[in-house]
Amino acid sequence: MMLRLQIPSPPPPKPPITQTTLKTLLSTTTTTTDSGARFRQKLLYLRHLNVNPTKVLHINPNIRSAPLSTLHSIAECLSSMGLEFAAVGRILDMYPQLLTADPYDDIYPILDFLLHTVELPFSEIRKSITRCPRILVCHPESQLKPTFSFLSEFGFAGPNKLTSQTTLLLVSNVESTLMPKIEFLVNLGIEYNEVRSMVLRSPGLLTFSVENNYIPKVDYFFNEMNGDLEEIKRFPQYFSFSLERKIKPRHQLLREHGFFMPLSEMLKISDGEFNLRLLEKRLHIVGEFL
Repeated sequence: MMLRLQIPSPPPPKPPITQTTLKTLLSTTTTTTDSGARFRQKLLYLRHLNVNPTKVLHINPNIRSAPLSTLHSIAECLSSMGLEFAAVGRILDMYPQLLTADPYDDIYPILDFLLHTVELPFSEIRKSITRCPRILVCHPESQLKPTFSFLSEFGFAGPNKLTSQTTLLLVSNVESTLMPKIEFLVNLGIEYNEVRSMVLRSPGLLTFSVENNYIPKVDYFFNEMNGDLEEIKRFPQYFSFSLERKIKPRHQLLREHGFFMPLSEMLKISDGEFNLRLLEKRLHIVGEFL
């Protein structure tokens, strides 16, 4: 006897959540007088934004008493900066304190700072915030402006001025974050002006951890690779590559075969290109003995 299995058909796809959906929910809420219903609609609004309500209530309990219009105003504020709907939800999930922020007191001063002090074009604001949403929870007077002044004096001015790619440096504290990295490089024996040149060419140097990045990579470079400090000066991007996944494996392969490559040549190329160049070197050695 043959058995026939009934496989249930998949549920219909959920309609996409859009800003229109949220506005409809907002208008429904304004006619609701029951406090429990209003709270549930706030949770629904958060879910529509792909924001975790449990996380929000833990980090920002003020959300309980805030009207839904407050949540909507901040979502609209971020959207007005060119952020896509999904990006707005992602940012609010990362920083739930923003949900009860006042756009005029908390967000627009940051936008004004980026536009008129940093002089970012409005079209670049979205990229800047997407790259570093943390900038939205930094106070302009106590955090952003002092760091901007330091970076400007350091050399991020004129042709090297901050862009949407480098405004993430503004969220770093000068004394506890930026200066220790600069001092570490100077203590290696690199002149301050040379450090400045390296950082302007590779701004990521100011984002790396001294303990987790600089120290182990410097140790490996000098003690295992017998490296020359001049090569670090020429190729500061060395610190942007993974020690375990790229630097060590490639260096060890070269050492096993008795070959040498400059840092830039060893690290910048793809795995396939590296293996090809290693093979070419080996074939060249074989050819010399034929």
